[in-house]
Amino acid sequence: MSRVCTICGKGPVAGRTIARRGLAKKKGGVGLKITGVTKRRFLPNLQTVRIILKGSPRRVRVCTSCIKAGKIKKA
Repeated sequence: MSRVCTICGKGPVAGRTIARRGLAKKKGGVGLKITGVTKRRFLPNLQTVRIILKGSPRRVRVCTSCIKAGKIKKA
């Protein structure tokens, strides 16, 4: 099962997490140092919803932004 919205096609986006240590200069330290960068994924907030698609009720995965925007008609 793919993590893609049926309506808008929104899917996972790649990103990074940055691990830092030290005290910020603003707080009296010598500054933050980056100690590691790892890959991560930002997943869309998908909900399984029963909607009317082409005249018949179907169960599909839709992102919450499409549900809020009223792009779907619930069955």
